[in-house]
Amino acid sequence: MLRFSDNTTVHRDILVGADGAHSGVRKHLYKTLDEQGLLPKGDTKNMNKGYMSFVGTTLPLDSNEERYKDLAAEGSRCSFHIGDNSMPFAWMTYTIPGNRICWNVVIQLKLADIDEEQLSQSDWAPETNGKILDQIREFKTTYGPLGDIVDATPRERISKILPSTGQGAVNAMIDSVVLANCLYDIKPTSYDNIKAALGDYREQRFENVKAQYAHSHRNVKLSYGHTLWERMFRYMILNWLPQSVMAKQIVKDSAYRPQSNFLPQAPQRGRGPVISQKPSTRLQKEREEEVKKAEGVAVSAVTV
Repeated sequence: MLRFSDNTTVHRDILVGADGAHSGVRKHLYKTLDEQGLLPKGDTKNMNKGYMSFVGTTLPLDSNEERYKDLAAEGSRCSFHIGDNSMPFAWMTYTIPGNRICWNVVIQLKLADIDEEQLSQSDWAPETNGKILDQIREFKTTYGPLGDIVDATPRERISKILPSTGQGAVNAMIDSVVLANCLYDIKPTSYDNIKAALGDYREQRFENVKAQYAHSHRNVKLSYGHTLWERMFRYMILNWLPQSVMAKQIVKDSAYRPQSNFLPQAPQRGRGPVISQKPSTRLQKEREEEVKKAEGVAVSAVTV
């Protein structure tokens, strides 16, 4: 039973808590499991925030102004900067349609002097994060000081996130597709069938997500790390590793892209391989029943 803020209630068989890294649903469930002694120790630990990223999108800028002339160019223009040993920051800008600039600033928290109170704020604005703003205002970009770009960004277009090379969002979308496929196969609705469907979902996703997490962890260190080892790691990868190896890894990562079984499948447009996904048991049964029914009709017609 779910009770909403307007005091209405609904009864359902399954609740999907898709409310982010700081999930209120998960917090409630963990509290209950902890009281019952069923919560694994690993889930009692606080989230490890190795890095924090601030992202934003500016209002339309004047492409006639000399420093913003890239905005009128065809395609996107991107620049990436990594601070030195005394500056645990990395920042990036890239142009998007509408004469706008997207930007982000990534902070390696264990090397930065940032108050915990600032990190707990849900937004990022001068009045709540003045210390961070002072530190990044003079960062050099293709379009002048980063502070000018931040000033051209409305407050509602600035967000605070944990950087993970996009894998958080990508895996969330894949999770939803695979979970929808598993839920679609629940027929009839019963406890055993629900348990089997959720077990199937875990089997399809757990090892893949674990591998993606490790891959993302390495990529974050490669892109944003400032420790001596991380800088050495970045130098070796970017200067010694053949591009063909990196290209093969990209192709391998892109091969896993499941689709909704109950919708028309998107055609394969690229040249890279695609990993076959698990077919829908419900659709298979329904098609088998349709074939048997059609064969039965044909036999009856011949008999008559």
